[in-house]
Amino acid sequence: MQAFTKLTAIAAPLFRPNINTDIITPMQFLVGTSREAMGDILFAPWRFNDDGSENPDFILNMEHFREARILIGGPNFACGSSRESAVWALHSFGFRAVIAPSFGGIFANNCFQSGMLPIVLPEKKVAALVRQLDAAPHTATFTIDLETLLVLPSQGEAIPFKIEEFRRTALLEGLDDLGLMKKHSDKISAFQTTDRRSRPWIYSENFG
Repeated sequence: MQAFTKLTAIAAPLFRPNINTDIITPMQFLVGTSREAMGDILFAPWRFNDDGSENPDFILNMEHFREARILIGGPNFACGSSRESAVWALHSFGFRAVIAPSFGGIFANNCFQSGMLPIVLPEKKVAALVRQLDAAPHTATFTIDLETLLVLPSQGEAIPFKIEEFRRTALLEGLDDLGLMKKHSDKISAFQTTDRRSRPWIYSENFG
């Protein structure tokens, strides 16, 4: 998994409440779409017209935001069904971070498994960032520094954010849950050795 330390990139505002995972990755497009190609179906009902052409009014089709790597969402972003494809699609499209007042819980957990950073900020602060982008799209370049836990917009003061320390460490080192577990393989092996001596009957080599 790609490590996340500091990201300087364009931020795109999509400040709508309750954007659900069926909008992020519509069910009808999932079959036959590889994880790597999920970005092609991201927000398909909003990005594309019925004839398959781009919807020019959708934020990610606008010139200033086509190369966005940070998404600013609304409250309860990525609610709904627990499909991991929602994170895969955002990542495949190029996003490395999502800022919102709140997230669907399963979506937030899935983000950490794909090297994506979900940042929770107070709704007033998120709305202020969106107003800045709406008023001056040319100021859309933000920096997210995971080491200092700061969001630095191109205008205004740096905004601190919080993240569980083990999640922060995992992203900084590029580790998913399995990778984190492997970091403790020596301790796991030592425990198993001791446990085999005290409870030999639960290990498969002693069955039969």
